[in-house]
Amino acid sequence: MAPQRQIRADYDDSHITVYQAYSSAIADPALAAGRFVPPFSFGRMTWVKPSYLWLMHRSNWARKPGQERVLAVRITRAGWERALAQAVLTGSPGLEGARVHVQWDPERSLRGAALNHYSIQVGVGRDVVRELVDEWTTGVADLTGRTRRIAALLQAGRAEQARRLLPPERPYPLPVAIATRLDAG
Repeated sequence: MAPQRQIRADYDDSHITVYQAYSSAIADPALAAGRFVPPFSFGRMTWVKPSYLWLMHRSNWARKPGQERVLAVRITRAGWERALAQAVLTGSPGLEGARVHVQWDPERSLRGAALNHYSIQVGVGRDVVRELVDEWTTGVADLTGRTRRIAALLQAGRAEQARRLLPPERPYPLPVAIATRLDAG
């Protein structure tokens, strides 16, 4: 049985992949530059999600207006953990002035059903967005085609084939101080 709150992600020794969905107006320049550039907004909070299936729930498999493009953003684990070390849980005192917000939402199944464990969503505030983009991001990849293939397979009743196309995710080993801060585990 999975812990109630656990980060599951695609990661290696030095990087973690987080997912975001945008319009083509934002996705195309980001893909060309390998990082976010205008018209991406550096003046507002941006939410990153290490759970691909949670983003699929949020973006309706890249069909929601303004979220038609699914991007895999590769960031350094050092940056990821730096963000989490300063995060404040939504609903906690001090959230208003927090540079990074963390929210735990029900993880989703391949078909979008809420599961009985939670997935992390990380809101990177406008005063940290430049660090995310300029220092932590090492690459941006377009998963829109893959996302559409998975959605088509699901619609055709071929869930096992769809499952094989999902990005790999496994429990992410948080440092104890960060896990405690985020009520993870």
